[in-house]
Amino acid sequence: MRVLAGLPRLRVRPALRILWRCMAAGRDRFGFRLVQFSIQGNHVHLIAEAPDRRALARGMQGLAVRFAKNLNKGWGRAGTVFADRYHDRVLRTPREVRMALCYVLNNALHHGQVFVREGVAVPDPCSSAPWFDGWLGLLAPRAPPGLAPVVAARTWLVTIGWRRHGRIAVDEVPGEARLRGGLGL
Repeated sequence: MRVLAGLPRLRVRPALRILWRCMAAGRDRFGFRLVQFSIQGNHVHLIAEAPDRRALARGMQGLAVRFAKNLNKGWGRAGTVFADRYHDRVLRTPREVRMALCYVLNNALHHGQVFVREGVAVPDPCSSAPWFDGWLGLLAPRAPPGLAPVVAARTWLVTIGWRRHGRIAVDEVPGEARLRGGLGL
């Protein structure tokens, strides 16, 4: 979901807090379940489970409305926030799910942002990394206090299936070629 050009950045503390609260409130509604996310400067990536297109549409619409109303309030403005409706892609195989998880959780790396703490690569703090349990050689960072903005996945593909292709490294840079051509694992 991409915000309109000219609007404030999303990767700043006030906007992040708003988005996290909105995700916590809309993470499990209408059969829609938000399981992972990444907030970038002008867009948000989400991975969700839904039993059908209708549940996905209702859940995404609810999140988009919640995001827009609360961001507008925080920014002291009114009007459209998102450039267009969300774009979805149904993930059907374990490999596709792994690539999507890597792309979403490590999307900041894709945009050239690297996070290091005490000389060690750490996950993107503007993502659902603290609630993700599939990091390679890394215990998940401590989840912030308060209501989590995501829920635990329930589907086989997102809980177990993707792991057949290996855990995700914190410094694994997702790329367009990987999305099209596979990981070659």
